[in-house]
Amino acid sequence: MKVQEARYVMSNSDYEKCPDPVLPEYAFIGRSNVGKSSLINMLTGKKSLAKTSQQPGKTQLINHYFINESWYLVDLPGYGYAKVSKVEREKWEKMIGDYLHNRQNLICTFVLIDIRHSALAVDLEFMAGLGEAGIPFHIIFTKADKLKPNQAINQMEAYRQKLAEVWEEVPPTFITSAEKNEGRDPILEAIETYNQSFERTK
Repeated sequence: MKVQEARYVMSNSDYEKCPDPVLPEYAFIGRSNVGKSSLINMLTGKKSLAKTSQQPGKTQLINHYFINESWYLVDLPGYGYAKVSKVEREKWEKMIGDYLHNRQNLICTFVLIDIRHSALAVDLEFMAGLGEAGIPFHIIFTKADKLKPNQAINQMEAYRQKLAEVWEEVPPTFITSAEKNEGRDPILEAIETYNQSFERTK
């Protein structure tokens, strides 16, 4: 898939106010500071489409981007660490949960993991919640440029083995580096395959 057009559409705190649910949608989420905005910019080929920041918790709303006039890329607030109050954090969690559980045109959620870290409880718990709710997801390992190629592969395999302890089938995984523009094509190919299935079922 070639991304020929990518534009910001809107931001909302309520999934019911998001664009009409008639086109396929793909959500991107991860812990704060996992490199989500940089990944989105790499995927779309637009360096400043999603605002990058060194400050965790910058994304605070459900952000929709319209890609190729045919599908939506959705940037969700991070989970886990963020310098916000408990009330604010609970509000985010409800907003994210409502979206993930109720958005009828959400085809797949991409969960971002910093490849430099071993499996963290907050990530495992989030993915377990998706699995229990029957929400399809893939895992994107970010910041692979921070490791040597063989280290990145070993880290991913170790993570997959950890998941295999509790999952009958480990979700698809991707290794990426926004810095080096790596991993873009396999993710876009996965989305294209889903888009084609969406078209056939209409």
